[in-house]
Amino acid sequence: MRTTAIITILALTVLFQAPLHRLGSDQWEKAKRRAAEKAYDAAAELLNLYARREASTRFQFSRPDDEYRRFAEQFAFEVTADQQRAIDEVIDDLCSERATDRLICGDVGFGKTEVAMRAAFLAIQSGKQVAVLVPTTLLAQQHQESFRDRFADWPVEIEAISRLRTEGEIAAVTAQLASGKVDVIIGTHKLLSMARSFKDLGLVIIDEEHRFGVRQKEQLRALRAEVDVLTLTATPIPRTLNMAMSGMRDLSIIATPPARRLSIKTFVMEKRRHVIQEAISRELMRGGQVFYVHNEVKTIDATAAELAEWLPEARIGVGHGQMPKRELEQVMNDFYHRQLNMLVCTTIIETGIDIPNANTMVIDRADRFGLAQLHQLRGRVGRSHRQAYAYLLTPHPKAMTQDAKKRLEAIEAAGELGVGFTLATHDLEIRGAGELLGEEQSGQIESVGFALYTELLDRAVAAIRSGKAPNLDAPLEPVSQEVNLHVGTRIPDSYLPDVHGRLILYKRIANAASSDELDNLQAEVIDRFGALPEPLRQLFQVTALKLRMQALGVLKLDLGGSGGRMEFSPQTRVDPLHVVQMVQGQPATYRLDGATQLRFTRELPTFESRMTFALDVLDRLTPEHELQEAAHA
Repeated sequence: MRTTAIITILALTVLFQAPLHRLGSDQWEKAKRRAAEKAYDAAAELLNLYARREASTRFQFSRPDDEYRRFAEQFAFEVTADQQRAIDEVIDDLCSERATDRLICGDVGFGKTEVAMRAAFLAIQSGKQVAVLVPTTLLAQQHQESFRDRFADWPVEIEAISRLRTEGEIAAVTAQLASGKVDVIIGTHKLLSMARSFKDLGLVIIDEEHRFGVRQKEQLRALRAEVDVLTLTATPIPRTLNMAMSGMRDLSIIATPPARRLSIKTFVMEKRRHVIQEAISRELMRGGQVFYVHNEVKTIDATAAELAEWLPEARIGVGHGQMPKRELEQVMNDFYHRQLNMLVCTTIIETGIDIPNANTMVIDRADRFGLAQLHQLRGRVGRSHRQAYAYLLTPHPKAMTQDAKKRLEAIEAAGELGVGFTLATHDLEIRGAGELLGEEQSGQIESVGFALYTELLDRAVAAIRSGKAPNLDAPLEPVSQEVNLHVGTRIPDSYLPDVHGRLILYKRIANAASSDELDNLQAEVIDRFGALPEPLRQLFQVTALKLRMQALGVLKLDLGGSGGRMEFSPQTRVDPLHVVQMVQGQPATYRLDGATQLRFTRELPTFESRMTFALDVLDRLTPEHELQEAAHA
């Protein structure tokens, strides 16, 4: 499972909090059990999907050669470190024996398409066909032009299908696809019904996956064990993000912006005429172009007429999806070639429009848009070195829902470059996660919190892999070992003055999963901050003791100046015969207290004497062969 790295990213971006439950009620226990059941079901299907991917003997793509390197060198821009890492990960996936299912998450304009093109080149070199699935006709056109430009020096046949093509043209393309004459096919939803038309499909690229419905993506999921799937998005929907976090999807993040790119200044404000006039006039005066997003077709012409009255200097065009296709094509072409300097449009421009001269966007009734939509729309401006502006116009605050206010606060706060992943985690928090598999979208993360759900899922997967059924009534038992040696175990303020730094270190110490990991952390702390003070040294030793107890199934250890007690879990690995022998051999020191507790009587005045005694007891309770293995290691 690849949850650890993702949790680290999330810790820096957003806190997932479960709802509060009334003390004394059983609401929390019920919510935890429901989440454990869902995690168990998800884990079972997750492992089934893994098994199919591992068992399938898929065709391995050829490793990059000189031809590929020549293709890569023709890229007109400098590849960022994140982009190169994503490319390398995709190539490793494609050249392995396991079917690829990778999510490439990167902000608009950060180079996701180049990653996809290099993957497509490898697929074509290996004799496979490539399908690029896009949500809109405009994006299909844009990709067709981009792919043809990028592959201009190579014998690659690229076609596109969308509503702008006639039935006859689509039939001709389908025939070429079936005969293998078409290498890359770019299309909208219609591609989903053409899965059997390919001669030898090897790679499916899904662009802007958040624009597709659950049923549409479920159609593709059936291919995932046999066909390589590469998904590109700036803001993954909660369902997809949830799958990536649980290890069901491989994830690559491109967070480094291109050189000279400026962040978009975003303003959320009530709709006012003077604000609109000032924002648009300022952009037109510097020779730029403006997008005005009005997402109601029935009133869009009236809105354009009103704006023409307010701004007589503007050359305004109107674009929406219900227009005749040739008319829409003409309007977009005029705007692209600067014959129009203002486009009043619906969300049809959300994807696929790359006009560097358009650097101001006004979004009417921004409270009606989703978080991913707002981020995608805002990404249509600011694609050059010029400062870009986005104005999100809203009605009076009382006319908006609480979720709408949260979305607008998130989009305004996340104004920096590369915030698509951050916004996606906000969306995950606001909307809930969605089921990992299947069509239910409510999810369980919102009921118990992200960290707990992830832990439940990891434990369920581990249990199933070992052939056991997880305990749904106590899915997290034991949560952790309790040790009390009646001494100070802490990080002194004088050693690490920063409160946030101390909290992070406490968490890292508590989360150490092995003695080697704990030793490495201790060496790192000494290297960074100097010799350990006594309370911190004792904290590391007590944590090492907890790891020994965890391995044996010992829940609690309380040891003071005159002795103490040890409590075993019901699933302890300690042989009861060893405990009986200890009691019979030294009755003055050891005695049983019930079925699960062992009491000690011994003078232990110092911390060192208590640690030595505790370790000696644990050694005596450890199976002989494990002690020999540890000594040999």
